[in-house]
Amino acid sequence: MAIGIMTSGGDCAGMNPAIKQFVDYCFDKDEKPYLIYDGLEGLIDDLIEPASFEDVAGIMHEGGTIIRSSRSKRFFEYDYRKQAFENLQKHGIDKIVILGGDGSFRALNQFHKDFGINFVGIPATIDNDIFGTDYCLGVDTALNIIRQATDAVRDTSSSFKRACVIETMGRDCGYLALVSAITCGAEICIIPELDYDLDLIGQRLKKEIENGRKYVVCIVAEGCNHDKCTNTNQLVKWLEEDIGIETRATILGHVQRGGNPTVFDRLMASRFVTYAVDKLLLDEICTNVLVYKDSKFEFISIEYVNSKKYKIDEELLDLARRLVN
Repeated sequence: MAIGIMTSGGDCAGMNPAIKQFVDYCFDKDEKPYLIYDGLEGLIDDLIEPASFEDVAGIMHEGGTIIRSSRSKRFFEYDYRKQAFENLQKHGIDKIVILGGDGSFRALNQFHKDFGINFVGIPATIDNDIFGTDYCLGVDTALNIIRQATDAVRDTSSSFKRACVIETMGRDCGYLALVSAITCGAEICIIPELDYDLDLIGQRLKKEIENGRKYVVCIVAEGCNHDKCTNTNQLVKWLEEDIGIETRATILGHVQRGGNPTVFDRLMASRFVTYAVDKLLLDEICTNVLVYKDSKFEFISIEYVNSKKYKIDEELLDLARRLVN
């Protein structure tokens, strides 16, 4: 039987290096690799093709995913899953490597319960919000894109004695904003996971401005726009009216999803896929997620991944507490 690879949900840098390693490694193991296009929708619509070396040549440096992705409502209906299974049977595929998030893993887990298709899930999301793993594929590239953008915005802010409010992605998780604030030397970090006091922050900033500070960098997570936090626009208004400093907002948006994958994301993509393929070839029944925890790879169950909500490590949160008061 053959092995397929698919990408599901939000795209991220590192997916293409994973696809290339998958194809190269399958051929090395004398296994027939297949590319499943358009994620779960592609399973239903039979967008499944045998892979060749030519398909993946020269894609290591490309962001996104050459086999594209999707979010599928149809796949959660049994009749469409049955159609997807029949498509796989037609191609002789009984094993899948899926790069995505916990929703994608749940979909494949149900697929296995229905039809016995084995799979290994590889965490791939810039949000880095999957429980059970310290690292998700793509987050390192996203952080480096944020760093580059923040450094550039800081340059112009310092030239005009301005404040800048930079909004990062991350859904309800503040990981990107937190790490970026620490590593970019921000003065303020607003994320859903940390309590903050604008009055205390304001007192601190006014003293620093009196002592010569010429600009302010504030990094805020997008989750604050639909939580009880102070959002990006409110922070701009507060900095201008309460602190008395001209302020500009920069919403980075989907630029964080793309870009040239970093060396670390490329290396981890190769390691993830190698372990995943070996697991599928070794185990008769496999419904695991491959995670990177405490600097080690391990396979865990989808039930464990779904058992709790991801929380940012307390040591990381401690590094940013000085930025919230």
